[in-house]
Amino acid sequence: MNKTDKNIPVYIDEYDYSLPDERIAKFPLPRRDASKLLLYKNKSISESTFSRIADFLPENSLLVYNNTRVIQARLVFFKETGARIEVFCLEPLKPSDYALSLGATSQCDWKCMVGNLKKWKEGILSKLVEIDGKTFSLNAQFMASEGNTHSIHFSWDNHDIHFAEILEKAGELPIPPYLNRKTEESDLITYQTVYSKIKGSVAAPTAGLHFTSEVFESLKTKNIGTVELTLHVGAGTFQPVKTETVNEHHMHTEVISVQKDTIEHLLQKTGNVIAVGTTSVRTLESLYYIGLKLRMNPDNTDFHIPQWMPYEIQDEISTDEALQSILDYLNNNNLKYLHADTQIMIKPGYRFRLVNGMITNFHQPKSTLLLLVSAFVDGQWKEIYDYALSNDFRFLSYGDSSLLLT
Repeated sequence: MNKTDKNIPVYIDEYDYSLPDERIAKFPLPRRDASKLLLYKNKSISESTFSRIADFLPENSLLVYNNTRVIQARLVFFKETGARIEVFCLEPLKPSDYALSLGATSQCDWKCMVGNLKKWKEGILSKLVEIDGKTFSLNAQFMASEGNTHSIHFSWDNHDIHFAEILEKAGELPIPPYLNRKTEESDLITYQTVYSKIKGSVAAPTAGLHFTSEVFESLKTKNIGTVELTLHVGAGTFQPVKTETVNEHHMHTEVISVQKDTIEHLLQKTGNVIAVGTTSVRTLESLYYIGLKLRMNPDNTDFHIPQWMPYEIQDEISTDEALQSILDYLNNNNLKYLHADTQIMIKPGYRFRLVNGMITNFHQPKSTLLLLVSAFVDGQWKEIYDYALSNDFRFLSYGDSSLLLT
């Protein structure tokens, strides 16, 4: 039985620290793997450079990274009055599948955040887009609101053009708001990992920004394996916890996809799994609970992991049993991918099931990502962050990295 009680209050003020603006990396280093690397193992802290990370990974490790690719999700429209309306696409609604929605050729609906919404109470916004020498109109129609997000219907009068092409041409890459600058041409390359390929994120899985082809070669020479999965990072990753306790915070939901081959590799390497980034951590840990659902009911097709499920379960199985249950499901249904979504909250007191180490950047104060790190290092996050602040580490998305090992 999982003895961690979700009702034990975790006060967010205990996860605050002073982060001077000058410590936030506004741009990446010229070379990705030249960033500093903080090493945390057995409560001991040291440092090196990311280019040497293979030297510090345990033998027989399996690195798991997130292959999601950031889409140019911010669209700017102007009303006839001149009012600027910014529409930030968060996730597809109709079709709800990312690939289908990005591949739509005439219309689609997305959940969006809208800047200057008060100036857009009715009517259709339009902008001209030119692709391959042909100009057409992209229209946006407000449909409904739910909290601080809104359903927007997009349509365009060129049926040879996919929505993904429209975003690539007319959209802006949504770099993090805390960079306090506009997106630059260089961000189109530097704010993507070198292995990104599955379009759908509105934020990069930034732990992976440090990897280079040379680093991957060094992993091979150390016989360290790598596998990929997909979690499309939502804008919720930037949302600080604004409630007094974490228990009152509503965790965002993110879409995940994992290949059958990845599940097989994980099953062979349990006890040696290193997650590249918090998004990979959330995906890997969610797999355990998906496997538990299938173990309890092999016909289950509800692969949503609610925020508090890890703290409410009464049943418990081994990690191997959970992964095998997923494999059995995929094999029995002749599937090559597991598709699911997760709202999992990893906070202090959480018991990690799959992840034995993680590579991650340095996160914002009072963020769910900092809570996740604290949970992994048994509350030693202050010592780690004090070291980083005292030793000139660069913070947040374009900042330096850390390798945390249990």
